[in-house]
Amino acid sequence: MSIATGTTGKLTVTARTQTGKGAAHRLRAAGEVPGVVYGASTSGRIDPMPIVVNVKALKAALDPVRKQNTVIELTIEGGDATQTLSALLKEYQLDTIRRDVTHVDLLAIDPTKAIVAEVPLEFVGKHKGIIDGAQLHVVMREVEVRCTPAAIPTKLEVDVSPLGIGDVLHVSDIQLPAGVAFVTGLGQAVITCTAPEVEKATEAAAAPAEGAAPAAAAAPGKDAKAAAPAKAAAPAKGKK
Repeated sequence: MSIATGTTGKLTVTARTQTGKGAAHRLRAAGEVPGVVYGASTSGRIDPMPIVVNVKALKAALDPVRKQNTVIELTIEGGDATQTLSALLKEYQLDTIRRDVTHVDLLAIDPTKAIVAEVPLEFVGKHKGIIDGAQLHVVMREVEVRCTPAAIPTKLEVDVSPLGIGDVLHVSDIQLPAGVAFVTGLGQAVITCTAPEVEKATEAAAAPAEGAAPAAAAAPGKDAKAAAPAKAAAPAKGKK
């Protein structure tokens, strides 16, 4: 099962004319960060364009469920002319210490054309192998799909209830809504169900046996004798 919404956010940014660390520091002090927008629109290619982004306004424009897959109605002011584009939040950079947003990349898109997006997986149900003590191992938590921006699912549900010991669910087992196709390989494993014996064997191999006595230290006396140098041979007696 998939869930999709048609939520569109709105964001206004300004063209950026100043560059360098000093300019970036002044922006961040005012709650703004440098950014760039690039990609394609209904009128053709969009070359990389430096912009100034208000961080709070960007967060408000993102749907809390769709997150980075939110289609943003982007207005760019301050250039030769005001532009309006459709865009996605492609990526953002964080300060390594404060964890504040320091830079933003926006991807301009043609809303009528398919794009590649990452969609999270949600595992539901209780696997039947649980009665035998089996455990589930998640191999993949998101998949890549191709579709128009409005058709991007917010998540894809994976029903694990049929899984017994030794069973595996692959990408091909996940149902997609109409108009959405996988980019991730269909044969890739998503989740596996393993026997408890395998779990115990893995743990035993990774740690020493419980209660095992440590290796006995060699007796000090023997060590001392072994380490002591051999006595020097007595000098030969000369003939009288």
